Amino acid sequence: MEACLSFVSGGDKAGGVLQAFILGAGLGTRLRPLTERVPKPLVPLFHRPLAEWALEACAAAGAGCFAINTHHLPELWHDPVLGLPTAPPPATGTQVADNGVRVRHALWHDMPAAYFHEPVLLETGGGIRNLSPWLDGSTLLVHNGDIFTTLPLEKLLAAHRASGLPVTLALRSEGDAKHIALDTSGARITDIRGMLGRAQGSHVFTGVYCIEPEFLGLIPQHEKISVIPAFLELAKAGKLGAVTLDDGVWVDLGDRTSYLRAHRELALAPPVHPECHISSGATVERSVIGPGAVVENGAVVRDSVVWPGCRVTDGAVLDRCIVFSGTPAAGRHADEDL
Repeated sequence: MEACLSFVSGGDKAGGVLQAFILGAGLGTRLRPLTERVPKPLVPLFHRPLAEWALEACAAAGAGCFAINTHHLPELWHDPVLGLPTAPPPATGTQVADNGVRVRHALWHDMPAAYFHEPVLLETGGGIRNLSPWLDGSTLLVHNGDIFTTLPLEKLLAAHRASGLPVTLALRSEGDAKHIALDTSGARITDIRGMLGRAQGSHVFTGVYCIEPEFLGLIPQHEKISVIPAFLELAKAGKLGAVTLDDGVWVDLGDRTSYLRAHRELALAPPVHPECHISSGATVERSVIGPGAVVENGAVVRDSVVWPGCRVTDGAVLDRCIVFSGTPAAGRHADEDL
C-alpha cells in the first residue's frame, strides 16, 4: 500500500520505520452489550479507546507506521466521540489492493495508519495474511487490540532480532491461562494448550508478538483461520521463539468484571475528565466519568464507568454500572450495563 509505504524507508532492519499491526476485527462477545455499540478495541479505558493505548505502546517501542483490521461496526473507528483520533492523509480515500482488500488510509499523530476492512471475519491468521500488500518485508510488531499493557516491548524486539526466528511471542509467567510450554532455555515454545502432546503450559501468551515475512507463507491466503496452526508448525520445528516479560502491566479486558477492575486498579488518567459536567448536587464516588458526560443534580454514581458523551439523569442511583448506550441512565441500578 503505497500511501503507507511511502513513509517507510528500507524497513526497521535498515533503520527505517517499524510497522505495527493492531488486531481490531474481533466481535468482543464476552463484553456484550458494550460491544453492540462499538468494536471491542474502541471500548474506552480511562476516556480513551483501548486501541489507542495499544498504538501508543507500539509507538513507544519504535513503530511509526500502523495497520488496523476492522470488521464489526467499522464506521465507529472514525467516530468523533468514540473512535480513534485519526485524520485523513493529504491524499485521502479508500483504495483496493491487488488482493481485493479495501483499505482506508489515515494519520494518527502524523503517522500513517491503514484500516484493512474484513467484510468476512478472517480471524487472527487470516487478518495478518491480509496485510501482505502493505508489509515492506521487515519485522512486524503485532498487538491485540483488546488488551492494555505497559510491557517493555523493546525487550521483545531485541530478543526477536537476536534469535533469527520467524516469530517471537511475549509471555508472562503468571496468569490464569497458562497454555504455553517452553524448553529448558525459556526461549523456545514447545507446545500450546498441549496440542502437540509434548507438555502442559507454564506461561501466559500476552497477545503481543513479532513476526518476519517468511511466517506469512504458513498462513493460507483468503482464508478464515487462526494464527495458532502456524504457531504449532513452528513449534514442531523448534522455531517458535519466546521472551518472558513480567515487568509492567498486562490486563486482558475481556469481560465486564475485568473492565471495571481495571478502572479501579489502574491510574492512567484523572478519573473525572475535565470536559465532563457534574452538577453540584450530584455524588460521584470511585467512578470514571468520560469527556462530554453529564451527571445531573441529585444523581449518585458509585464504582461505575460513564462513557464519553453519556448522561446520568437527576435522581439516578448507580452502583458498579457501566453507562455506555447513549440512552440517559435513570432510576436505581446495580451491576448493570445501561
